[in-house]
Amino acid sequence: MKKILVSAIIAGGAISGASAQSAVDAYNLSQSDLRGTARFMSMGGAFTALGGDLSTLSQNPAGIGVYRKSEVGITVDFNMTNSKVATSAGDFKENHTHVYCNNFGYIGSIDLGRSSTLRTFNWGASYNRVASFDRTFHIGEGSGSNYYGPSISSSLSNYIASFTDYSPGELNAYQNNYNPYQDSDADWLSILAYNSYMINPNSSNGYNGLWRQGQSSGDMGAWVRERGQIDEYNLDFGGNVLDVVYWGVGFGITSLNYTQEADYDEKIYDARIPNQAATGTEVGDAYFNLMNNKRITGTGFNFKLGVIVKPINELRLGFALHTPTYYNLSQNFDAGTNFDYSSGYDNMNEYTDYGYFDWKLRSPWRMMFGIAGVIGGQGIISVDYERDAYDNMKISDRGINYNYGPENQDIKNYYQGSNTLRVGAEYRVTPSFSLRAGYSYVTSNVKTEAENGSTEIYTSGTNPAYVLNKDTQYITLGVGYRYKAFYADAAYVYKTRKSTYHAFTDYEGVKAPSFDLTDNNNNIVVSVGLKF
Repeated sequence: MKKILVSAIIAGGAISGASAQSAVDAYNLSQSDLRGTARFMSMGGAFTALGGDLSTLSQNPAGIGVYRKSEVGITVDFNMTNSKVATSAGDFKENHTHVYCNNFGYIGSIDLGRSSTLRTFNWGASYNRVASFDRTFHIGEGSGSNYYGPSISSSLSNYIASFTDYSPGELNAYQNNYNPYQDSDADWLSILAYNSYMINPNSSNGYNGLWRQGQSSGDMGAWVRERGQIDEYNLDFGGNVLDVVYWGVGFGITSLNYTQEADYDEKIYDARIPNQAATGTEVGDAYFNLMNNKRITGTGFNFKLGVIVKPINELRLGFALHTPTYYNLSQNFDAGTNFDYSSGYDNMNEYTDYGYFDWKLRSPWRMMFGIAGVIGGQGIISVDYERDAYDNMKISDRGINYNYGPENQDIKNYYQGSNTLRVGAEYRVTPSFSLRAGYSYVTSNVKTEAENGSTEIYTSGTNPAYVLNKDTQYITLGVGYRYKAFYADAAYVYKTRKSTYHAFTDYEGVKAPSFDLTDNNNNIVVSVGLKF
């Protein structure tokens, strides 16, 4: 059954029975991406053992110790996205183009002399876009009688009915001096569904949804638009010990902004609908649309430390550890319905109150190992392994211990650590011109039990839909040009990510609508800068 999280501490208000923060939110907000300078991205991000690039301030801070000169640079990213949902009614595609500033920064270097154990001391400050949430996808086409979408064998309304255990009097929004969203502990999705006639009381003191098992038929549609990003501002310090050990420590401040607009609709024939007087039900046709809006904003901080060891000139070994990012977040949401039943409820609307609350998130810690070889002074081959502990995420209400709350057990039930392999290569064709290539593979961080529906998934607010990611791959190419202090780099990055969209969780042996979602990104990245 859907969990009712009544413990949320609300800033300036109360949401009572609205489901507060969830493991799904923690998961969505903890994703990272392959982003940085063009050189970094063109080599698949395999820089844990290399350093000497502005992106290392957000990856392995020991990379700052490799610098012998100061540097300033900026990176622009042209991103073309394509999302495709595969269904029985066909494939539904969305294409969008975005332009980002991926990275800019400055590194200063002090030469302490060859006689000193600490040969150089360096510092740097940078901005880096850690992740972009920009994505739009849809299921179904058209409108009204010309609408078509994949067929369904169950209804969201029946899922809501299955967990609704409040009396009609607690859910009814049309009573004097009573607001169920504020004056009861009822789940907000139950309140909205009751007042939209998506669920109706039955003789067993429970509720029925619109779907009549074995008798109803219908189809569904959905539209989801996500926007936002995680930006990180880094301050790093590092140095060079005897040209053998390079060390670095870093402090990061993150800014998070995430918005989601989501529509879900069903058209059901031979449905169980309210009669004209709303005193019972009859058989007829039903249509409803559930509209959700969500926004999460906040800031966080983290620490990084790393080391690069160069035992011989041709070999480098790297290690970096990132603490979790500790976020303070504010979340708000609202929802509404549009519904139409053949018994006479024509094009009607209902809306929730405006909900908001504050919460805390501890993102996964990250650990990286790298090895790089220099070949003949002209070539570089680098390999990285990274472990991200998604099963170690923690969430809580503001002011409450991270060990509090059922959501942290949900994290253990849904997610596992992920593994990332990165491979990069660079070949200097001339002293001024270089060619680069890379590849990165990220394993799924979702447990099989969550993916196949054997574990119920609980979401926040009034949107029961969620997306679970599978594996992600990057294929990268690039070129670089150097002329005296000036450099210019360009990269092409192809990213493909497999996911599954779930309209709501499977429950009591009932399979919810779910579809394969594929995101393909084509990035053209350009960096320019000076080393002096």
